[in-house]
Amino acid sequence: MIILRTLNHSLKGHYKALLLHGVGFALLFQVFMMLALIVRFQAFPNYVTFYDWIGNAQWILQSTPSLRDALGIIWEEWLIEIGKMNYDYGTGISEWSLNIVPSRLLVLGLLGAMTSWCLVLMRQDTHTQGTSATLHATTGLGTLLVAITNATMSWVVCCATPSWVVGLAMLGLGVSTSLALETMGPLLSGLGFGLLFTMIIVLAWRKSRAFASPKGKPLHA
Repeated sequence: MIILRTLNHSLKGHYKALLLHGVGFALLFQVFMMLALIVRFQAFPNYVTFYDWIGNAQWILQSTPSLRDALGIIWEEWLIEIGKMNYDYGTGISEWSLNIVPSRLLVLGLLGAMTSWCLVLMRQDTHTQGTSATLHATTGLGTLLVAITNATMSWVVCCATPSWVVGLAMLGLGVSTSLALETMGPLLSGLGFGLLFTMIIVLAWRKSRAFASPKGKPLHA
């Protein structure tokens, strides 16, 4: 199929850049979340905690009878926690924090690579200005949906565990409303990935059609 050949050719020619962009996006998103917390709460973090993610994952696999449950727990295991501790209450309570979770880094890395792939295909596409704006807007929407639903920030006002809805509450949405939306995270994230996947297929199809019908020449000339 010509679309698959086009995708394969594009992937082979840019896979190093896509990997680099994926890693860069995942790391930069952590920096962005940290800056958002600092700006929102007007304070710098005062503690950093490192967790034995590999050891914890092994213990979860050994102690959880159901592999499905074990994988679900590991998915939310933390690697690093950076936040602001308030010591006015005994040993202290974490007011807000950024939690770096390996599984979410993997999702964000995939997101960065897919977004980069869309942009690569767009640069090779010959479309009108209106079409270009639509393609960029759709790619941006898909990226935003996945990114925002994989944020791992926590705020004592919302809940004790990191969640994407913390960002909504920080932006001013009511806490109860934000928490009510939490279950929609997987749906919105899936929708975002669906948009990006569709964009990749559409752009590859457009490129394949351009190759099959060069500008200024009839298709069956």
